[in-house]
Amino acid sequence: MEPGPNSDIAALVLRQPRRYRKAILYLSVIGLLIFTTAFLLGYAVFRGSCHSCGLAGGMEDDVKAWPTHSVPTGGVHIGDLRHMLKKYLQEEHIEDTVRRVSRASHPSGSSDGTALASEILQTFKGLHMDHTWTDSHYSTLQFPSRTQRNTLWMVDSEGEILEEIPLENPADYCAYSATATATGGLVYANYGRKKDFDWLRSVGVSVVGRIVMMRVGGGVSYAEKVWLAQRAGAGGALIYPDPADIPQDPRRLGLNTHTAVSEHVHLGSGDPFTPGFPSFNHTQFPPTQSSGLPLIPAQPISANVAAKLLSQLSGPGCPAGWQGRLPYVRCALGPGFSGGGGRKVRMAVHNTMRRVLLNNLFSSLEGRIEPDQYIIIGAQRDAWGPGAVKSGVGTAILLELARTFSTMVHNGFFPRRSLLFVSWDGGEFGNVGATEWLEGYLTMLHLKAVAYFSLDQAVMGDDNLSAYTSPLLVDLIEGAIKQVEHPRHAGMTIHSQAEKQGSARGIIKPLYLNSGAYSFTAFGGVPALELQFTEERAYPFVNTPLDTAGRLQEVLGGRLGVVGRSLAELVGLMVLRLAHDHILPLRITSYSQTMLQLSSELNKHFHTLQARGLSPQWVYSARGDYSRAASALQRAILNSDLQDQSMTNSYNTRIMRVEYYFLSQYVSVVETPFRHVIHGRGEHTLSALTEHLALLTADPPTFDEARFRRQLALFTWTLQGAANALNGDVWNIDNAF
Repeated sequence: MEPGPNSDIAALVLRQPRRYRKAILYLSVIGLLIFTTAFLLGYAVFRGSCHSCGLAGGMEDDVKAWPTHSVPTGGVHIGDLRHMLKKYLQEEHIEDTVRRVSRASHPSGSSDGTALASEILQTFKGLHMDHTWTDSHYSTLQFPSRTQRNTLWMVDSEGEILEEIPLENPADYCAYSATATATGGLVYANYGRKKDFDWLRSVGVSVVGRIVMMRVGGGVSYAEKVWLAQRAGAGGALIYPDPADIPQDPRRLGLNTHTAVSEHVHLGSGDPFTPGFPSFNHTQFPPTQSSGLPLIPAQPISANVAAKLLSQLSGPGCPAGWQGRLPYVRCALGPGFSGGGGRKVRMAVHNTMRRVLLNNLFSSLEGRIEPDQYIIIGAQRDAWGPGAVKSGVGTAILLELARTFSTMVHNGFFPRRSLLFVSWDGGEFGNVGATEWLEGYLTMLHLKAVAYFSLDQAVMGDDNLSAYTSPLLVDLIEGAIKQVEHPRHAGMTIHSQAEKQGSARGIIKPLYLNSGAYSFTAFGGVPALELQFTEERAYPFVNTPLDTAGRLQEVLGGRLGVVGRSLAELVGLMVLRLAHDHILPLRITSYSQTMLQLSSELNKHFHTLQARGLSPQWVYSARGDYSRAASALQRAILNSDLQDQSMTNSYNTRIMRVEYYFLSQYVSVVETPFRHVIHGRGEHTLSALTEHLALLTADPPTFDEARFRRQLALFTWTLQGAANALNGDVWNIDNAF
């Protein structure tokens, strides 16, 4: 006979009385219920923690749950994050914000400016960010006088007034102009570039003691024009928009000929009366002022006023390329006027200084793994006019990126590093709010700030993209433009369209003085970038009362939201990489090429330098050390385990300090605030060194050997310091000087 059940437990059960079998049945049912409950609870917990699961079936448009602040063991894939970014960016929000911000003029310290700041602060708070706060400074700003208008006159040889030349808008002015009266002959100096003043000097036209007339543009800011005029000995400066540079046909969206273009003339950034340190109200520093403040009066004028003066100018004719398009003007250099009589121009500037409370608005999303490393995105908030381009577009993209990233975080994105969104005050006066913040935190920024993205004047057209950048960010830019569709050419990426027009390399440009990104790199040692969409035909309304949302929309054919969204996507993709990647994706070898170009220039003059007892060997050695250190770090990263947190922290610390260590430690931050040897200004910079070097062949008698030795030493030791820092530990450094 075959045995029954082959399990001992089953056999035992079969031998039990019936009452025991019923008990066993109840226990089985209870066990099944417990198992089912546990399974459902486990499934619910799993669904809550698996943030990428929802991507397979599409993510919900609305925020479903607030994230916890625990450090996740995993995260959403970078490809899915790009999809999230594109999904949540809304062009309608950008259009609405530009219209709202540019309703009226809102300069720093005004009631409209204060109301706008309050509105943006509330918007930040409504986005459910991790932190939102205000950073305040008391800064000295300059405004037109409320009692005396700036004025121009024509006077005779004795100084008697012949006629007043009306300035159409009393609000047109150059902030930080010297308050003074100047009288002299009039000299036309084209764009007021260094080479323009050099040419005038070469043909014997002196500007000493005279009023210099210059055109807007030419790649130089108002501050640089006035500084160069002052250095040449001029007594005053007038700056006008020429139709050759700025369209002036109102029927074709041009500037009115009676409109001037205003801009500050401080050759620097920040509060010029607290150079190198922050303008907090409680600080009691002795009175001082920036060396970049001009000593001569400067005033913007309209094309009408410029034509009235230039049409009467006599003297030598202009060289090729200096002729503008003012009507009825024969291009002459001056300094006299036709008809004789010794007539001159007199100008009076009565601007007044005022202490103003500036409020920078911050909002942040905290990083989950490296929260003390920041990616900063900022935009200027204030504007002298409506400021659709000057402050509206940047503010709109800033708020849209903040909203988008906040939504992403609440739907599963865990940024590795923190994101800071900042609305800056005092931008019209030379990025005062941003620079004061930089000055307040300068000693720690190189340890915490990964990169800065400026959104200022981001959209002035829809065809050509320009990226004014630190070389460290070039890889990020090149990657982003290959992923974003061109706003004007459907079906093509920005990269492919640029290649079709010639080369995508033309997108990359050096940082410039008036850029919102410049101070972060040249002063703070933080890699920075400013993106701008433009057209071949310049947007004519920047820095005028005509910079309205309506005109900007008309220039763009009603596509402001589309172009703004494209730019927001570009910035967003780069921010994603910086916030997500284990190793910061900065091109640390980029400066090696710059140093190689310097070596090439020195080689051209090697024998001449050697004959003077000057050797470039130290520079060659420092360049080699830097190139080897950068390459070695790059190889080490490629061969490392990126899951080793202590190792990645070590690498990222060295990467973040690259830009900072190009700030010269041998010049004063008060006297020479832009200490970066590549992007800065002053005797310590690469540009100053190469310009001086060129004199060896161009003008040997003016070559100053002692000055060149100092320049070479300052540059060499800054470069060697950058190489040492990149090497890491002191036992890895081998300086064989």
